[in-house]
Amino acid sequence: MFNLALLASRPPEWTHEQFIEWWRGEHAEVTYPLPGLRAWRHTAITSAMEPRSEGWDGLSVLSFDSEEAARAALAGPEWDAAVRHVGRMRGKRIAVFGEEREMFLG
Repeated sequence: MFNLALLASRPPEWTHEQFIEWWRGEHAEVTYPLPGLRAWRHTAITSAMEPRSEGWDGLSVLSFDSEEAARAALAGPEWDAAVRHVGRMRGKRIAVFGEEREMFLG
């Protein structure tokens, strides 16, 4: 799997609960049509482990078969629609790509 990982924080005027509901609800509906999307995992962050990790509300991991498939999906109109849906929201975001390796399955 090749993943796009997104760590995001809510706009300052939103509550954590509003942001998670929006992300898992109406924003998810706009994101599901991404071509080649194999899996999507979302974590609603409930607390930071340490002070330098504070300020984040959620983590999404969108999985594709390959880097080429991920980049093709993000070059298409479906991704453009998802970006437009976010609009001028003033939250923060970190977006990174990477190859997944399963390290442990209990």
